[in-house]
Amino acid sequence: MDGFRCMKMLLWVRFLVVAAIALGATASCQSQANRQEISTSNRTDCRTVEHKAGETEVCGQPERIVVLGDYFLESLLSLGLQPVAFAGVVAFHQGDYDNPSQQIPYLGNRIEQSIANVGTAYEPSIEAIAKVQPDLIVANHGDSELYEILSQIAPTISLNRFEPKTNLKAIAVAVNRSGQAEQLLTETEQRINAARKTFAPVVAQNPKLLLFYSGQLKQIVFDAPDKPCYSLPQELGFQLVSLPELERSQPNSPLTPISIEKLPQLNDADLIIVLGINLEKGKQPDNFDHHQLSKIKQAWQENAIAQSLDASKVGRVYFIPAYLCGTFPGAIGTELYLEELEQQLLSP
Repeated sequence: MDGFRCMKMLLWVRFLVVAAIALGATASCQSQANRQEISTSNRTDCRTVEHKAGETEVCGQPERIVVLGDYFLESLLSLGLQPVAFAGVVAFHQGDYDNPSQQIPYLGNRIEQSIANVGTAYEPSIEAIAKVQPDLIVANHGDSELYEILSQIAPTISLNRFEPKTNLKAIAVAVNRSGQAEQLLTETEQRINAARKTFAPVVAQNPKLLLFYSGQLKQIVFDAPDKPCYSLPQELGFQLVSLPELERSQPNSPLTPISIEKLPQLNDADLIIVLGINLEKGKQPDNFDHHQLSKIKQAWQENAIAQSLDASKVGRVYFIPAYLCGTFPGAIGTELYLEELEQQLLSP
């Protein structure tokens, strides 16, 4: 507990230092929060955004937006807006994103210019965020003290990453694009309905799907049916194969891992999708998919239990980066996930 309090105190001290620097140029020494209130009091184009930490008033059209999390970056980009700063879930890249298409997995090719790196989604840099002078911050829900600090820098909305539709709507209200958000949701549903028809022959022939996460087959991890990696295959018509004894350790956590020795109990699966995970940091990978999947593919090939499964014997084992389907639950991620499933499962 003492360590936790010290961390919180450090956050406050760091913020106060940043605030002091920013206020040093202001003769009145007025607080940043009060300056924001005055600057928006004469604005009439204001909207109230409801979110997990309460309500936040956002005025005008935000132009300097900071997003803390890939899943919120996805929502912002799908609405046609660009961030000035970003914090990824995993720090695969060090330094600012001066070449986003090579440095931000899956979404970087949609970012039009260099943006600041403000740490990681759950441990952002207060100094770096303040430096870019944002007019909107989209943050993860769960840390009330961090939310209070961020709110002193700019209007902040706090969202739960596991509620993609709600998040898209909240961000859309903040950036004044609610109509576009509703259109995106409709178009995504239409895309899934069309894909369901496309996959119908595959589902009819091979309906049972085993789907799990793993890094190097040392453990096998399942997730709840409502999570993005699992919900989309079900919407396509597949029946998920699992073990009845699996339980959650805590809300929104993956289900209890199992050992590979239990895989033969799931041998009734017609298809297997392994969601590969590699959270190793270091040199920026040239090929992100290869970085995520190479070790799990090798482990699968070398493991006698994995090779003994019926799906392995007939070549119906597929590998998809967990980062793709698990981190991008919105319109962009759904399209990318569908394209990956189509490319692998529908190929002759």
